[in-house]
Amino acid sequence: MTQTLAEKFAATFGAQPDLMAQAPGRVNLIGEHIDYSQGFVLPFAIDLYTSVAIGKRNDSLVRIASSQRNQQFETFEVSKIQPGYGIGWVKYPLGVIWAMEISDGLDIFIDGKVPSGAGLSSSAALECSLAFAINELFGKGKTSKELALLSQRAENDYVGVPCGIMDQSISLMGEAGFALLID
Repeated sequence: MTQTLAEKFAATFGAQPDLMAQAPGRVNLIGEHIDYSQGFVLPFAIDLYTSVAIGKRNDSLVRIASSQRNQQFETFEVSKIQPGYGIGWVKYPLGVIWAMEISDGLDIFIDGKVPSGAGLSSSAALECSLAFAINELFGKGKTSKELALLSQRAENDYVGVPCGIMDQSISLMGEAGFALLID
């Protein structure tokens, strides 16, 4: 039997999530590797997603778990979340928390269906699903464009990957059956 995302969250953290969200990976039709040089790109979203379930905590801890990591969680003190904090893949969700200036504790469960390292923007799908969830959970009122910029900031300034805005833009603003021209 396959567990749902909410069931995995509950099994890992002992509570139900407050909110769940997902964001897709992408394929690019035109302009690969030029979005960070201010060139035109034409990506479209694909039907592979990264999903997140999140819940607020009553303390200052951030606990992050993933289906791809045997549902074991890692714990972080929210006050220590600054660029350079964290090791490996957890820098992506930590970067989003940092970029969105979250100071509350969170439980985060991630289930990624976008293959990592396949050129389908798994990192953007992770960042954007979490940014969208945090935006909704905390009522921040950010637009999709603002969330894309915050997710890009997380990847550039926290993780240290000098990506452009294409991946985050299509992950947050893509529509079924359409490509998105980005200048």
